[in-house]
Amino acid sequence: MKGAAQTARPSILEETLAAAVQDQRTVDEQRRSTAPLLDGMSFYDSIRHNDDRGSVTEIYDPRWGWHPDPLVFSYIFTIRPGIVKGWGLHKLHEDRYFVVRGEMELVTYDPRSESSTYGKICKVYLSAAQPRLVNVPRNVWHADHNIGVEDVIVVNLPTIQYDHSSPDKYRLPIDTDLIPYDFGPVRGW
Repeated sequence: MKGAAQTARPSILEETLAAAVQDQRTVDEQRRSTAPLLDGMSFYDSIRHNDDRGSVTEIYDPRWGWHPDPLVFSYIFTIRPGIVKGWGLHKLHEDRYFVVRGEMELVTYDPRSESSTYGKICKVYLSAAQPRLVNVPRNVWHADHNIGVEDVIVVNLPTIQYDHSSPDKYRLPIDTDLIPYDFGPVRGW
């Protein structure tokens, strides 16, 4: 009996490992994310200064050379826990996000036929715990999903001022069949 039990163990291990999917590498040797971004997307890790009084976090400085467009407009938006804002697309400008509080999943979809990432989905995670900027290129669908337990607060530094008479904003419902992504049972629009 003891011999039969011992041979069953390697068989179970081999069977379960054969059905398993090994985790893929998520960072390189310099601890930078290996997740592919859509063409035109980039990050800039911001600078946070801490002392016994609190902290100061730098949001944007054109001297960093991170983005070629100047700072011309900014605003703050919030998203309640578990809610998705999206899908949205801008033809004329890029969004440049900086999370001040909370955690957010930014999901992007590339419909640009000339792009090397055409038809691809990209998910990036933004949080106040890791202050950084990310840009969403023109003509890229994007949705913002609060994955935390508190309101997420985001500063947006879009590349043009908002035009109230003709908003550069195009929308699709979050459950559209036109974008190959499923947020599951979440609310939003």
